[in-house]
Amino acid sequence: MYRAARAQQEIQRFLDIEPVQVAELELDDGGVLRPGPGSPPVTHGEVFVLVRRGGRPIGTLLGSVPEGADPKTALMDLATREQAPGAAPSTGPTAGAAPTTTAQAVMAQSVMATTAMAQAETACAPAIPTATGQGAGAPAPAAAVPFTTVVVATRERAEKLAHALDSLLAQDHPDFEIVVVDNAPVTDATRDLVEGKYAERVRYVTEPAPGLAVAHNKGIETAHGEVIAFTDDDVVADPRWLTELTAPFTADPGLGCATGLILPARLRTPAQVLLESHGGFAKGFTARTYDPQDPPADEPLFPFTAGRFGSGANMAFRTEVLRAAGGFDPATGAGTLARGGDDLYGFVRVLAGGHRLHYTPLALVWHHHRETWRDLETQAYGYGAGLTAYLTAILVNRPGLLPAFLARLPRGLAHARTLTASREAEPAADGAPGGHDARTHAWPARLSRLQRRGMLYGPVGYLRARRALRGAAR
Repeated sequence: MYRAARAQQEIQRFLDIEPVQVAELELDDGGVLRPGPGSPPVTHGEVFVLVRRGGRPIGTLLGSVPEGADPKTALMDLATREQAPGAAPSTGPTAGAAPTTTAQAVMAQSVMATTAMAQAETACAPAIPTATGQGAGAPAPAAAVPFTTVVVATRERAEKLAHALDSLLAQDHPDFEIVVVDNAPVTDATRDLVEGKYAERVRYVTEPAPGLAVAHNKGIETAHGEVIAFTDDDVVADPRWLTELTAPFTADPGLGCATGLILPARLRTPAQVLLESHGGFAKGFTARTYDPQDPPADEPLFPFTAGRFGSGANMAFRTEVLRAAGGFDPATGAGTLARGGDDLYGFVRVLAGGHRLHYTPLALVWHHHRETWRDLETQAYGYGAGLTAYLTAILVNRPGLLPAFLARLPRGLAHARTLTASREAEPAADGAPGGHDARTHAWPARLSRLQRRGMLYGPVGYLRARRALRGAAR
């Protein structure tokens, strides 16, 4: 009876979540306010804002534009007040935008990130300077970025793929190619799109075996670039995404992998707002390098907490390093019985091979989050399964890591309990999505249970996926 009542309460909380506008605010040149990709112009109401300075992402801002106010003026006023050193927390609406309960904390992060953008690349990783090696927003010279292959794996989502390809073709990177891998197609829609609309600008290949890792491995086989970048068919890439993601490879010859910032393209459904309220896919606004020769003191589970490093929608590898590691385990990833974990597997394999991994918030893609409650259920279970599936894959393929894994197991189990716990909303949360560590909406217990069930299933799913691959190869 209690569980049924709680479930009903969770459902009602979910349905009560209101949509939030998404926008970008450039602080320089008197301020420029733009709607997020695919979003209408900003009006009154709640707004999730990416704040930029000189074109560079420096943080996110949560505010409410009063009815009748000019959105740009209101949000500029709020951004200026929240960035001011020593500014007191806002307590209520003003003539401009009203901050949400988490806006002060989020912009405090942004203030630190403003200086971190100039310093973190060298302070956290002396071998890697600021990604462009120039002033804020200045384009990198051609010599600063390697020839790159961009791989987009897709399956029967031609409309979304078109938006992704349009943004990729608008990149300011001077030397790259795009490969679309059509994974286990059942129609000719993707082929018709690529060959009809994009002709010589995009290369089309097919991979008949289903699975994201298999599709990515096909991309690795056909890549010509010194660096290979991966993104999804449901993103819109910032014009400087590829330049910022690949420049660190030139700066640091020991770099094996780079990842970037992922923000929501839209927050129009309860599912999208809830996911972003609990961090979404973002990893913050401070650049960081992970070095296996100098394990981070604040990461006792390193390198097995690979979810902290980035996500598959925004990652790049030195091609020779990824090939030497054998690519991605084909028994992992969406579309297999393992449900996920292919990107995490790639991160750990690179680190285990002695190469560094670099995260840069300057490399931005906008992601179209899943839209329904059922999507969230599938996602929660898949994330849990993918986490333990990738760990199983790592130990199967690199048994020498078993002692290090066992040494971290007690802390890992405690981390898993925390990771999958149902989480209550922060006090006085007002319905807007939180910062990347804020909880402005309660995380439903059902999603936590599904994630834990997925974690129990992951090793079984991985072994079943391996068996299925062996059977298909006979």
